[in-house]
Amino acid sequence: MRRRKAQEREVLADPKFHSKVLGKFINMLMLEGKKAVAEKIVYGAFEIIKKQLNEPDVLKVFNKAIDNARPRLEVKPRRVGGATYQVPIEVRQERGTSIALRWIRDFAKGKKGKTMEEKLAEEILAAYKAEGSAIKKRDETHKMAEANKAFAHFRW
Repeated sequence: MRRRKAQEREVLADPKFHSKVLGKFINMLMLEGKKAVAEKIVYGAFEIIKKQLNEPDVLKVFNKAIDNARPRLEVKPRRVGGATYQVPIEVRQERGTSIALRWIRDFAKGKKGKTMEEKLAEEILAAYKAEGSAIKKRDETHKMAEANKAFAHFRW
């Protein structure tokens, strides 16, 4: 039997753009409590995007990139009578957003040979244009859910 649901913490909006999603992303990027470093990386990436796209509102670009990378479906393993089925389920808005943020962060970190600001800017731009690793990952997730549609009746 499960105990209780973990208490939801309130994420503080970032100081420059006053966006909670961006605040969450900065916190995800942060290593060893160095928030100032994480902020510098994110805002540096935003400057690169601003230069490349000639777009004054970079936050709009960021939000569109997150929206493009967000999965709508995912699969969850369910044990039924000794067999494990991959059951497709719909993803809640908040979970989808955090998955998209995680994918963008991880794929940016995985690249080699550039500063983190440049890698992050590249990844956000790719997601904004609906291409790149995060979008490929989303499509794979959707394909997996589609392939296992037959097990949707195991959802409960």
